[in-house]
Amino acid sequence: MKLLSVLLGATLLFVSLPALADVVWPALYLETRLFTWWAIGLGLFIEFFFVRWLFVLSASKAALATLVANVVSALLGVVLIPLSGIVWEFVPGLLIYPLFHMGTFNPITWAATFILACLVTTGLEALVYKYGVKFAVRRREFGWLLIANALSVAVAFASVFIAPVRM
Repeated sequence: MKLLSVLLGATLLFVSLPALADVVWPALYLETRLFTWWAIGLGLFIEFFFVRWLFVLSASKAALATLVANVVSALLGVVLIPLSGIVWEFVPGLLIYPLFHMGTFNPITWAATFILACLVTTGLEALVYKYGVKFAVRRREFGWLLIANALSVAVAFASVFIAPVRM
């Protein structure tokens, strides 16, 4: 119970950080869209079919497994996705930006943000499927889950460019 309280408190702290941040990077913009009702709904819809097919489940079991995996992914992803973006900024970003004379909001960083968000969400969900609900998650399953998550993240990602985030 204590761990749950700490996780909830940390999550609430990090959820509010993008709203208060004076410095932004692409992962923060993407996160604002990943946590919209329509992106969550569409993501669950897409992933439900992959999970049902991949693990050969009934509709109710696939829905429950998808929901549980995505709740865990959202709770941890709210911290890990922006964190992965900031790691990008300070490790490869500091090497790439001067080399190509570009700043934070460039095509390479946007592509890295997309890839990192897909890997973070897929990794978290794969851990839930493997250890939480005891599904066999090997390379094949991880690959298909990555495709499902890429489709989900792509919707939120595209929306950033179709209707830019207003801060």
